[in-house]
Amino acid sequence: MKNTKVTLAGVELQNPVMTASGTFGSGIEYSEFYDLGRLGAVVTKGVANVPWPGNPIPRIAETASGMLNAIGLQNPGIDTLLERDIPYLRKYQTKIIVNICGKTIEDYCEVVERLSTEPVDFLEINVSCPNVKEGGIAFGQNPKALEAITREVKKYARQPVIMKLSPNVTDITEMAKAAEAGGADVLSLINTITGMKIDIHRRTFAIANKTGGLSGPAIKPVAVRMVYQVAQSVRLPIIGMGGICTAEDALEFILAGATAVSIGTANFTNPYAAKEVAEGIEAYMEQHQIADIKSLIGAVG
Repeated sequence: MKNTKVTLAGVELQNPVMTASGTFGSGIEYSEFYDLGRLGAVVTKGVANVPWPGNPIPRIAETASGMLNAIGLQNPGIDTLLERDIPYLRKYQTKIIVNICGKTIEDYCEVVERLSTEPVDFLEINVSCPNVKEGGIAFGQNPKALEAITREVKKYARQPVIMKLSPNVTDITEMAKAAEAGGADVLSLINTITGMKIDIHRRTFAIANKTGGLSGPAIKPVAVRMVYQVAQSVRLPIIGMGGICTAEDALEFILAGATAVSIGTANFTNPYAAKEVAEGIEAYMEQHQIADIKSLIGAVG
């Protein structure tokens, strides 16, 4: 029997595969396709202290080997998560990671505090949100702001805190070090890359927001490179993501230094993607006679 278990901040996952926030709802729809207990963890869609309406439509555009989205983190708010989503996910033998968004540090801390007594395993902080008190610059694009929000969130958190890093920075390692200095327990990366598409027939932007977040296979080489750089720069465990569609993709991230991986855009085209990646990793270990997946983590370092 091959050991696929990995540990993040003292919490053991049965395998390293999870879902990326915003691509899996809270798992309710996908549970019609397979047992969510086959995954190491399910990551919820971003949740705020109050319901967010999101951005105007159109909000999604297809691109070569990927997609652009400017959903605007539409979500029904923390109350719905507590009443509907967490009780549903508790039925499955998987870990629960709640992704949290906000417009001020106080927004984040309010949600973190409300979750402190709930049966969830990790809190993932989306620092790509615009900091309204600082003119809309994302928390994750300023190392001082990133360190500050990490430190504040940790004061209220009872679960391990995952800081989800934005790739839209000059030096990803600087941001990773800032999160580590603020007390982060785990890092996840990368979030989407800012992009744009123009409709030449209508001669206007394909997305109402003008820009959107690029995800999918197009960003995978950038994501693998950033995961490798961060793994060389900090001592924290990493959840790698960005264009993973197959077990081979996932293994690239693990070899680069990720302890776990998240499946995102692939869920839209193949609802079985995350399960198939988990099964593919097991098959790879069997084929290459690898007894413990931990021996693969950062093996190319």
